[in-house]
Amino acid sequence: MSVFSNPHFDNHEQVVFAADPESGLKAIVAVHSTALGPAIGGCRAWHYADEDSALADVLRLSRGMTYKAAMADVPFGGGKSVLMLGRDQKKTAGLLDALARAIEGLGGRYVAGEDIGTTAADMAQIRRGTRHVMGMPREQGGSGDPSPMTALGCFVSIQQAVKHKLKTDRLSGVRVAVQGLGNVGMNLCRLLHEAGARLTVTDVIFDHVRLASERFGAQALAPDAIVDAEVDLFAPCALGAVINARTVGRLKVAIVAGGANNQLARPEDGSALHERGILYAPDYVVNAGGMIQLAAERLGEAPAVVEARVRGIAARLGEVFLQSEREDKPPHIVADQLAEQRFRPGALAA
Repeated sequence: MSVFSNPHFDNHEQVVFAADPESGLKAIVAVHSTALGPAIGGCRAWHYADEDSALADVLRLSRGMTYKAAMADVPFGGGKSVLMLGRDQKKTAGLLDALARAIEGLGGRYVAGEDIGTTAADMAQIRRGTRHVMGMPREQGGSGDPSPMTALGCFVSIQQAVKHKLKTDRLSGVRVAVQGLGNVGMNLCRLLHEAGARLTVTDVIFDHVRLASERFGAQALAPDAIVDAEVDLFAPCALGAVINARTVGRLKVAIVAGGANNQLARPEDGSALHERGILYAPDYVVNAGGMIQLAAERLGEAPAVVEARVRGIAARLGEVFLQSEREDKPPHIVADQLAEQRFRPGALAA
């Protein structure tokens, strides 16, 4: 396992490996940038294939959080943590307590929140060992599950993308394929269904697919078939790197816009979408709603302010699309440049 020579290492400020034999903790915390403030980002609990996979994930995710915070205009940097669960290992209070000690040892440079595999209740457990945590249950003074706000940001982004590419203000009849029906994907399906969109869905958990079919009249597809769906818009809401050399040529859509992090396996894949005339909505712009809610928890902002800021994602995305069109640059490159102007030291000094 290498860090500095890892292809996903991007001058991260700090990468910490934490272990605790008693609880079975094996975790990695990555702080990408604190140029704009403490690094915030979720804690992902996952059964990784190996340590290299976990390292690549935390490096990619933490970098993405820096760009997300910059584009969301919140006074925070980007970080992430991953819990490497063994094949049959379950989350325990002892494991979360050990992680809390590791987070506390960073002295506030990293503030954890929930992510795939963790919950608001897990954040409450971690809070027992460190104050550097967000996303606590509402009954304990936190802002609760950020997934609905993430889904709302995705929804208004889809509205903006459809308006830009398909030249319509309405989602009625627009065909959307949603990959991943976790908290974000299911909430997004609800919003799309209420707006009249026609849904095609998939998930590795069959019960989630069945529920979406029953509630929203969605057509079900096998997980490996969703990228071949002939629809207007593909919304990745599961794990990252779904847009890659194997899939980019298979897409039969006009737009890619969803809630998953790191949807592009490589920057070149975003350029390939652009060359094919497929409008890509940069993921860290689209899925910033949860971060905005969690940042507001730290800043003491009211729920009404949070919703207004989340709905503002649409205007920010619209600016990216317009600049992309003017300069004939792929949207992901435009978004990167706009974000870097905010957090790179040279750009801040200019």
